[in-house]
Amino acid sequence: MDEGRVIYRTAGLTKSYGEGPAAVHALRGVDLTVHAGELLVLLGPSGSGKSTLLNILGGLDRATSGQAWFEDLELTALDEDGLTEYRRRSIGFVFQFYNLIASLTARENVQLITDIAEDPMTPEEALALVGLEDRLDHFPAQLSGGEQQRVAIARAIAKRPQVLLCDEPTGALDSKTGIRVLTALETINREVGTTVFIITHNAVIAEMADEVVRFADGAIASHGRNPVRRSATGLEW
Repeated sequence: MDEGRVIYRTAGLTKSYGEGPAAVHALRGVDLTVHAGELLVLLGPSGSGKSTLLNILGGLDRATSGQAWFEDLELTALDEDGLTEYRRRSIGFVFQFYNLIASLTARENVQLITDIAEDPMTPEEALALVGLEDRLDHFPAQLSGGEQQRVAIARAIAKRPQVLLCDEPTGALDSKTGIRVLTALETINREVGTTVFIITHNAVIAEMADEVVRFADGAIASHGRNPVRRSATGLEW
């Protein structure tokens, strides 16, 4: 981990929906610093603000007030074209549901990204990173839920993003399968050096993080380093 290089910084970040007494405050003045190469877990119940923060950092949503930077790029000052370019160049997304194209094989689903990226891995390289080198030509219906999620991860990292943003990536999986998915994310973080954010409500997953950010009511309740980062393969749900 490059502890000297800040990759994200936010100052007074807020997000509100609606106006007046009926307004919903999803973020309430979030100040956060993240260093390159970290595996960061955002922990908290549904509605606590963690997904809202991830969407703003990923360029999918805009803050109501405050500022957010990616390295020297002020995200909160970008127009839609600027945010699109930022997402295309720097960010990979993994969601709870896999969004694979049923008529395409694992290799072809990943190739959708590699065909348009500037300096991509090959689909074979990306799938090997998540342990699916023997499932290249299988269709989604021929894969388990965990395997489909790992294809989605391979697709996200194939363009070599600096950051991988994962919103409840194990939410639809059983514990054994979820650990396989988390192990794939850990491999990408450790071997490739990608900065990885994992949103979860499962406190056990925090054990594998470098940094743990706990959210409550739209604000950071606590943020600190994990004194002993545990391997994903050793997690017990």
